[in-house]
Amino acid sequence: MARDYYGLLGVSKGASDSEIKRAYRKLARELHPDVNPDEAAQVRFQEITVAYEVLSDPEKRRIVDLGGDPMENAAAGGANGFSGFGGLGDVFEAFFGAGTSSRGPVGRVRPGSDSLLRMRLDLTECATGVTKQVTVDTAVLCDLCKGKGTHGNSSPVACDTCGGRGEVQSVQRSLLGQVMTSRPCPTCRGVGEVIPDPCHRCGGDGRVRARREISVKIPAGVGDGMRVRLAAQGEVGPGGGPSGDLYVEVHEDQHDIFVRDGDDLHFTIDVPMVDAALGTTVTVDAILDGLTEITIPPGTQPGAVTTLRGHGMPHLRSGVRGDLHGHINVVVPAKLDHRDAELLRDLKKHRSRDVAEVKSTHSGAGQNGSIFSRLRETFSGR
Repeated sequence: MARDYYGLLGVSKGASDSEIKRAYRKLARELHPDVNPDEAAQVRFQEITVAYEVLSDPEKRRIVDLGGDPMENAAAGGANGFSGFGGLGDVFEAFFGAGTSSRGPVGRVRPGSDSLLRMRLDLTECATGVTKQVTVDTAVLCDLCKGKGTHGNSSPVACDTCGGRGEVQSVQRSLLGQVMTSRPCPTCRGVGEVIPDPCHRCGGDGRVRARREISVKIPAGVGDGMRVRLAAQGEVGPGGGPSGDLYVEVHEDQHDIFVRDGDDLHFTIDVPMVDAALGTTVTVDAILDGLTEITIPPGTQPGAVTTLRGHGMPHLRSGVRGDLHGHINVVVPAKLDHRDAELLRDLKKHRSRDVAEVKSTHSGAGQNGSIFSRLRETFSGR
């Protein structure tokens, strides 16, 4: 039984092309998977998309008006029951002729292609999120013919070369006898119809190239290589078909201080030897928290890590923030004046128990390794 394509879109049998397009776009906005994740809505979205494709194609719509279903063969999985045998149907068509197994014309109205745009952001923009205006060169609906591709009140007509079938056949002789092959019609490019009086602006394509401004909202917590999808912001399809999607790929610039690891931020703190021994506080300009004080406790050892929980990057979906890790690098003075040297000699006398000691590199490397080796070990396993 033929499907009710008009009923799927909620339009009458005599609806105009513009009425059909408006009905499809209204339903698509309600049922698109990005808006309505319900499984039933996704099935319904696929149904209305097929209905729009059929009713936007004059030849397929004619079949529907005559009581047929132009998608019946496609739904059944191919003609003559050979679709489940690795394309044997195509082999039989080649040797015995296409017959009733013709693929038929392709729709003149087709969905548009997706587009990809790359955007560079610094660490602060990735942390806070940002809205930016971008300029894209893309295909937009022809404002003169509104996607019809025709000039004035003219209409497409059947292609004389293929007779409206959208393909032409040729017979070639081979060792196996005569072989019949089919290929898209070179005149109508497989559509089955031509436009004798095309639109003066788009040349019959139903769309034109244009440069337009798009507002892109980047959510907080994005990272390098992530993509943000803007539904229906890509190219308008041939014949004024539904627009594709626009993907914005984020490229995160390297920060001068912080190294990002997921939602955590790492940085190095150079602490003078005396401050490491006595303890001190340092101030860091955190990405989201401004000037933040970090306490260095007395007796801090080289390679120690001080962590501020919840001061890192926000998670993309939950907003829960990662941690801020300060890796301590104790700085020993390379040159000492006479006074400094005397003070250190006095300290050494009072701490005579502190002596140089030789230890196994295996037992000490993991604990007393440099900040660089620690960072290398931290990130090498990721």
